[in-house]
Amino acid sequence: MAKLNPYVSFKDTAREALEFWQSALGGELSISVFSDVPEVAGMLQDEAEKSLVMHGQLDTPNGLTLMAADTGSSMPYEAPTSGVTVALTGGPEDLDYIRGAYEALSDGASDVMPLDLAPWGDHYGQLTDRYGITWMFDVGPE
Repeated sequence: MAKLNPYVSFKDTAREALEFWQSALGGELSISVFSDVPEVAGMLQDEAEKSLVMHGQLDTPNGLTLMAADTGSSMPYEAPTSGVTVALTGGPEDLDYIRGAYEALSDGASDVMPLDLAPWGDHYGQLTDRYGITWMFDVGPE
């Protein structure tokens, strides 16, 4: 089955972000660094960059997947852009999990809209996490 997964690029904080997301969402985290692939590591100009994340993947118990990587100085980099949001949504049975994720991700967040009962009947909230990633949370009614 095909999947659509967020893949976020960082300059040099992918490991921190992935570990933070793992603490908020749970799950298994796998990280490969540039030095794991000598052909790729050889393209990096700065020796210190070889320990940066070439590919990181967080697979949560609920079947969510988030991926991220760092960008070496020899590669073009653009900071996360506005207009892209990671949405964590579910039904009433997911409210506790989503509320817990919201609370954990709000540590150090900005542009916080509390996760609360919205006029249309869903529990809705949003925030920008400490790594500049915008999150939307929505739990539908029964």
